[in-house]
Amino acid sequence: MDKKRVLITGITGFAGSHLAELLVSKSEFIIFGTHVSDHHLENLANIRELVNLYKVNLLDSEEISRIVAEVQPDVVYHLAASTSVSDSFNNPAEVLTNNITSEVNLLEGIKKNKLFHTRILVISSSHVYGDVPLIDQPIDENVEFKPDNPYAVSKIAQDYLGLSYFLAYKMPIVRLRPFNHIGPRLSPQISISRFAKKIVEIEKGESDPIMKVGNLDSKRDFTDVRDMVKAYFLAANHGNPGEPYNLGTGKVYSIKDMLDKLLGLTSATISIEIHKDLFRPSDIMELRCNPDKFKKLTGWNPEIEITQTLQEMLDYWRKV
Repeated sequence: MDKKRVLITGITGFAGSHLAELLVSKSEFIIFGTHVSDHHLENLANIRELVNLYKVNLLDSEEISRIVAEVQPDVVYHLAASTSVSDSFNNPAEVLTNNITSEVNLLEGIKKNKLFHTRILVISSSHVYGDVPLIDQPIDENVEFKPDNPYAVSKIAQDYLGLSYFLAYKMPIVRLRPFNHIGPRLSPQISISRFAKKIVEIEKGESDPIMKVGNLDSKRDFTDVRDMVKAYFLAANHGNPGEPYNLGTGKVYSIKDMLDKLLGLTSATISIEIHKDLFRPSDIMELRCNPDKFKKLTGWNPEIEITQTLQEMLDYWRKV
């Protein structure tokens, strides 16, 4: 049987590298990936010789169209994006332009090359829902969008671009709305990874034993990234084109809960200081996923316990 040709945009990123490892383990795919710089190539250290890389900026429409023509993908996982909510407050135009135009160029490249059979996963975000009243949680796919940051707006655009190309051109596009996912390789721009990195720096004597933090009261639905990319794989195989799917555990932890769990995994003595200047201009108090639609379709169920995830995040920073 011929191997399927898979294109992962943002393959060297956090989720992209874990997805690539999952697909390599299945030995039934020829894997191609795009990356915008060499900065995170170490994320593919274990599989570098088993994937085919293109260094390209997805804002270059002609180059992405050429790559699509060359790869002729059967499946595309579109993961490349600016992902920092904080950055979107500081550089809204840049985040909006990058996330929206990159997807337009990718979808146009697939359309121009007449690859209407290609399965495409568009990765949106739970942030599209904004601040949802607790009475309406857990959040299913029918909850109204109320974005409270530019990143969320860009993800709504990506989500609806996928829908529009499905409706207009019958391209088999599945839309995913993952809630927070964490694990080894997560950027220290994200609070949980920043905490883990800081703890390791304190353990090594490279930093004063003081952790400066922002809002610890907000609650999020955390999934291990390796469980999340399994969901992506299942969606590529079983997701219904045009449909959106929420991905998460259905459980929430406060940021303080997560920090306390991390502190319980180190012998270092660390003081916590709350700094108001580290608070975001707006911050959603709780995001809890209702993943029932996707679970009923695929049987997916997250398996990795949160303590294991946090332990492996600490171990990752200890080795870097």
